[in-house]
Amino acid sequence: MTVPATAIYFTAYDQLKAFLCGRALISDFYAPMVAGALARLGTVTVISPLELVRTKLQAQHVSYRELGACVRTSVAQGGWRSLWLGWGPTALRDVPFSALYWFNYELVKSWLSGRRPKDQTSVGISFVAGGISGTVAAILTLPFDVVKTQRQVALGAGEAVRVSPVPANSTWLLLRRIRAESGTRGLFAGFLPRIIKAAPSCAIMISTYELGKSFFQRLNLEQSLSQ
Repeated sequence: MTVPATAIYFTAYDQLKAFLCGRALISDFYAPMVAGALARLGTVTVISPLELVRTKLQAQHVSYRELGACVRTSVAQGGWRSLWLGWGPTALRDVPFSALYWFNYELVKSWLSGRRPKDQTSVGISFVAGGISGTVAAILTLPFDVVKTQRQVALGAGEAVRVSPVPANSTWLLLRRIRAESGTRGLFAGFLPRIIKAAPSCAIMISTYELGKSFFQRLNLEQSLSQ
């Protein structure tokens, strides 16, 4: 799931950002936010069935051999749309996360870089900017992550005891129910694990990506000059 999601996401972000800035459809200040949101929306739509499969594996403890039967049962009960169960909460979590992440990342990177050209950003600056922006985005979108997890785990528990799936409540109803039952703290359950996961993963991913991108840009330039 992670490999195709990352490839689609970063490629779409770079292309969308270049398109938006090149056509002057939006100011350079807001282009990262819009490009990040659109890139994540497309990625979530493509990867959502794989994320549901992963949740089933974790919640029901089924083997890969049993997974095919599990997916077929889900489709038989709820149709093909059931493979995108949790798409709404996932999109509500990931799309704002990406918009906030890229907006803050470009701001922090620009601030840390000073007058250095954008294409000469160091790996250290990318790492710090990625960690900071990932932490901020993870905190602000945590309630949607709680809703998504509860909805998909409830589906797995229902299938484990062979109970027909109950029609899912809307995300906003679930948010209100969690707040009524557990208070505001319930909306931020798993705060520390999410931060521990988000900050280093965002920092490592973006710094590695920037390093790889600059390496291949130099390689392509050297090859073009040598021809």
